[in-house]
Amino acid sequence: MLSAQTQFKENLKRVRELGGVAAAVQSLTTSAIDVSDLWRAQVVLAVSALDYFIHELARLGMIDCAKGARPKTDAYLRFDVPLSATESALNGTMHEVWVGETVRQKHSWQSFQDPDKLADAIRLISPVKLWEDVGVELSMPPKDVKTRLKLVVDRRNKIAHEADLDPANPGFRWPITAPMVNDTIDFVESLGDAVFKVAV
Repeated sequence: MLSAQTQFKENLKRVRELGGVAAAVQSLTTSAIDVSDLWRAQVVLAVSALDYFIHELARLGMIDCAKGARPKTDAYLRFDVPLSATESALNGTMHEVWVGETVRQKHSWQSFQDPDKLADAIRLISPVKLWEDVGVELSMPPKDVKTRLKLVVDRRNKIAHEADLDPANPGFRWPITAPMVNDTIDFVESLGDAVFKVAV
């Protein structure tokens, strides 16, 4: 499951590099060039990196559970598997294929950004009390961790689904700055690291 964490770090590195592009453009041009959409893209991509990370942790963890390398959780044992996957397993197909493809297909329409959905995904592979344990790692009350994640995801949704327009000020976007975005990326990275530490 280390590959999921490695990819998470690589994805966030690319997100940070986009911020470097924004800073370079801003330093080489006048204020007439607005780089704020690059910062908005960073927020969207940071949440995407977290979402993909949780998808991969669930998939790889369930493969490990099926192989007997991880204890099976109650949520794992309740996971619906189609007959086609069962037949593949009975025919000797490797776990990486039949479990991996089943999990990927069943999760393909889901996003693991909301704290409750994210915790549901982790329950498939670990019995930890996710937000309590993550809160300890981040030195934050669990409620504050979940609230902060919800705020990050809410901002991502405003950008992705509402063009980040402020309905109270038609024609104007919600304010965004490089420090705000860097703080968001730092939080997403810390959260992902904490999830990995307590659940894997």
